[in-house]
Amino acid sequence: MRRFHFKFFLILFLPFTMHAQTLDTLVDVGGYRMHFKIIKGEGTPILFESGADSDGTVWDHLLNKIHTVTGTTLITYDRSGFGKSEVNPSLKNDSDFGIINGIKELETGLSKLGYNKDLILVPHSYGGFYTQLYASRHPDNVKYIIRIDANLVAHYTDEVLQMMGAQGVPPKTPETLGSYYLGTTYPETVKLLRTINFPSNVPVIDITSPINRGFPDFYWTLVQNAHKNFVDAESNRVQLIAEGSGHNIHLDNPGLVINAIIKAYAQTLNENDKNVLLEKALDNAIVLAIAAKKTETENKHSESDLNDWAYTFLRNEESEKALAIFKLNTMLFPDSFNAFDSYGEALLLSNNKPDAIKMYEKSIALNPENENGKAVLLKIKRE
Repeated sequence: MRRFHFKFFLILFLPFTMHAQTLDTLVDVGGYRMHFKIIKGEGTPILFESGADSDGTVWDHLLNKIHTVTGTTLITYDRSGFGKSEVNPSLKNDSDFGIINGIKELETGLSKLGYNKDLILVPHSYGGFYTQLYASRHPDNVKYIIRIDANLVAHYTDEVLQMMGAQGVPPKTPETLGSYYLGTTYPETVKLLRTINFPSNVPVIDITSPINRGFPDFYWTLVQNAHKNFVDAESNRVQLIAEGSGHNIHLDNPGLVINAIIKAYAQTLNENDKNVLLEKALDNAIVLAIAAKKTETENKHSESDLNDWAYTFLRNEESEKALAIFKLNTMLFPDSFNAFDSYGEALLLSNNKPDAIKMYEKSIALNPENENGKAVLLKIKRE
């Protein structure tokens, strides 16, 4: 029997990817600059919207694979105060840095770059708020939304906002401005979005995680019901449950996310172009399936699996078991900043501030761009 390892698929795809022009640029949006990264192509552009405390780099591992199949323009960016993007120096009040300001900055940047018409949107987590607002302002230009465990305003009740407020926000420092303004304006963001309907004409793939990552039971029920009700509200919405994946589905199951995006993009094409795309998509799916199985074999007990397991114990108030698994994760994955960050979070919840500080310091040493870790560490040391 002849064995094929499908390397030829990768060879076929390489020339197209290698010739794709990438623009990594800072765009003046009114006396200050926002960072955009664009892989240029043809077709309906796809705009990625990151979660809270993240910049555009969280999507980097997906881009070439998506571009290989679709050939369309892919856009990532850093919201102001995150990554390489600056904040507006003319704004003085914390409330001025809310989501309306953020959307206007995005619209200005896209317009200057020439991408202010048709778009496909891919939000993760907090990015769901941005895409809801953007779609409401441009309902005819947004052709599809692929939501990656993205926020819905329905699960942010007044009680939830009160609980979030009790946790406080990161300190206001030059390094944490993005996180500070996001946290400070979060309640007003939710209240604004309660008044804005999600456009019914925009088709949606709503990909969700089935794993409760430490939420109180009442809130987890709110989250699940919000997604179900959102999808049930319109016939052009579908929910995909990413079994085995945590909140960061684009990291835990990139193949699922990539194929969902390709499927949505196909709906913007004519029948002939759809058939061409389908052939590429099938080849790509085979390559992704092989890669996924290889990863599964190599990581039977992955860092993500252990983290999710530990958070389950933490949610059930079995802190000793949770701490043991978090600690094990740092030993098995000593180069992972996230493993130390999670262990630090668990130690902090257990009122062990000295060891929590050590874990956060280790996490930041491994990843100096861990802005959330920096913010938490500063807050602990100031208390």
